[in-house]
Amino acid sequence: MEKLLQKFYNAFVNQDAETMASCYHEDIVFKDPAFGKLYGKDAGDMWRMLCENGKGVEITFSEPIADQEKGLVKWEAKYTFSQTGRPVHNIVLAKFKFKDGKIIEHIDTFNLYEWSKQAMGLKGLILGKTSFFKTKLKQTTNSTLRKFQETL
Repeated sequence: MEKLLQKFYNAFVNQDAETMASCYHEDIVFKDPAFGKLYGKDAGDMWRMLCENGKGVEITFSEPIADQEKGLVKWEAKYTFSQTGRPVHNIVLAKFKFKDGKIIEHIDTFNLYEWSKQAMGLKGLILGKTSFFKTKLKQTTNSTLRKFQETL
């Protein structure tokens, strides 16, 4: 499964969302602090949206560690957050489960407070640890995803 994860992240480096989505099982469950849980096609569409809108994104990743059941990758993204124009360096630990030769579960974890301070500045510093901020962020990202899906 290491080759599958290598394929996924090489595609991410190249902003190739179709290849990324092709690595997912049709019953994929994706979870991260920004989007919450996404299922099935929504998970692939999230990558399509991020790759299409993510201009100037620099992705790096560690060598995948995996067996037939689970895997792990540390990856980093450097980009400019479009809403504020602020630079972000996000460090992410990704955990995976596999089924039928594809990714069935993908959980990205990162420090949302550190991200919020970088992306939002003072607003993130003050609100980034609050449940209000976390809820509002998930609502905003999911609303943006729905609007993107309407264009597909």
